[in-house]
Amino acid sequence: MKGIILAGGNGTRLNPLTTATSKQLLPIYDKPLIFYPLVTLMELEIREIAIIVKSHEQQRFFKLLGNGEKFGIQITYLIQDNPNGLAEAFIIAEEFIGESNVTLILGDNIFYGDGLKNSLSKKFVAGANIACCKVNDPERYGVARIKDGIVLEIVEKPSEYISNFAVTGIYVYDNSVIKKSKSLSPSARGELEITDLNNLYIKDGELQASFLDSEMVWMDTGTFDSLYDASSLVKALQNRNGHLIGSPELTAYQNKWLQKQELKVRLNANNPYEKSLLGSLDS
Repeated sequence: MKGIILAGGNGTRLNPLTTATSKQLLPIYDKPLIFYPLVTLMELEIREIAIIVKSHEQQRFFKLLGNGEKFGIQITYLIQDNPNGLAEAFIIAEEFIGESNVTLILGDNIFYGDGLKNSLSKKFVAGANIACCKVNDPERYGVARIKDGIVLEIVEKPSEYISNFAVTGIYVYDNSVIKKSKSLSPSARGELEITDLNNLYIKDGELQASFLDSEMVWMDTGTFDSLYDASSLVKALQNRNGHLIGSPELTAYQNKWLQKQELKVRLNANNPYEKSLLGSLDS
C-alpha cells in the first residue's frame, strides 16, 4: 500500500492566511497541519508517501519534511498547479503508485484515535473503501447510503435525509483507480471529481464503508473556526494526557521504524515541541 496526501489546493476560504503559504503549512497548535495526515498514513503502516503540492510551494514542504528519512519513510513530491479535481491525483501519481493499492488523504483532514487503524486498512482486499463518520448535520457533507457495508450511493449535501454517515477525507483504492480516473470526464466545474470516481466503484458493487467509532475524532480544517477548534482540541488533549498528537517522529518510533536513541540525539530540550516529544518517547 502506498499513500498520497493532497496539499495542492488554493485554500481560498482561508485568505489572507493562505496568500503567502500553503494551507497545509499553517499551524495546528504546536505543529504544521501537514503533520496530521502524514501521521494518519504512518499509523496505517504506509511508508511510501507522495505529497501533491503546487510547484512554487514544493521547496517549503521539502524544507519541513525532506525526503522523509528523518521519519523512517520515503516522501515523493508531485506537482498539481491547476485545480483539476481530486481524482486527478491518481493520474499525476501513476508512476509513483505503480502496481500498488493506494490510500488518499486530504491534507486538511485530521483524524485522532484508533478507529482507522482498527478498521480501514485491515479489511481492505480489493475495490475501494471509504471512512464514514456519524454526524448531526449530514446536510453539510457528502453522505453515504449504505447497506450491509456496501455503499449504494453518495449524495453531496443532500436536501433530504439520506443517512447521517458523512464521507470523510480518506479513501483506499485498488490499483484499478488509475484506469478509472483516466476514464472520467470533467464535471461542470471542469474537475475530475472524487464522487464520480467513487460512483464507478459503486456501479461495480465494490465500494465498501468503514465506520469511525464514537471515540474517533475527525476534523476538516478548511475554515477559520475549524482551524481554531482543531488547535484548541490538540492543545487540550496534549495538556491532559501529556502525549503528543500528530507527531511523525513519535509515530516512527512507535512503529519501530526509528530507534529512541537516534531520535533523542536530534532533539533540543529547549524547544517546546521537541521537549514534548522527548517526554513522549520516555513515557
